[in-house]
Amino acid sequence: MMNLDDLRRLDPKQIGSWPVLPKLGVLLLTFAVIITGSYFLDWQDQIEAIDAAKRTELALRDTFIEKKKQALNLDAYRQQLSEIEKAFSTLLKQLPSKSEMEALLTDINQAGLGRGLQFELFKPAASEVVSDFYAELPITIRVTGSYHDLGAFASDISKLSRIVLLNDVNLMLAKDTGLAMDAVAKTYRYLDEEELAKQKKSTKDAAAKK
Repeated sequence: MMNLDDLRRLDPKQIGSWPVLPKLGVLLLTFAVIITGSYFLDWQDQIEAIDAAKRTELALRDTFIEKKKQALNLDAYRQQLSEIEKAFSTLLKQLPSKSEMEALLTDINQAGLGRGLQFELFKPAASEVVSDFYAELPITIRVTGSYHDLGAFASDISKLSRIVLLNDVNLMLAKDTGLAMDAVAKTYRYLDEEELAKQKKSTKDAAAKK
């Protein structure tokens, strides 16, 4: 078996005449140097590129699976959209048009008179509050009557074919008529085509200024 002195006496120029073990050691060392050099000079970039490609493949696979699920559920989505559109159409029908607003105001007034109430104040706002596709008209009211009749009036308002909401309700004693009720009745109407176009233009102009 070779010792340290034997290794020192080996001639680097005469590697071919070395014993088997030293030759094998030099071969393994040379191989390790080649492998290490190849990794840092070339293989590292290739390995990183392969890893990046694998990550991209996984992301694309996830995207494909998600798109496939959406495609399989497309009919269900269409059915949901159809149901939403029907529900929206039903709600929209509960909003009067511009020409029907006067009749709706009359209905509110008649609902109170039909219950024997006295209107001390019935004042629609000077201007409507316009939203994306509808306009809101607040009406300040004060009616007087018995507690039972006031409750029946509020119930009648909620049952109107058009949407009318009572807000800021306040009950107080009245001198000779039992109770007085202050409230803001809010009615809504949908915008006509001309108003919708104007509203869209206004929204678009406001967004452009930002």
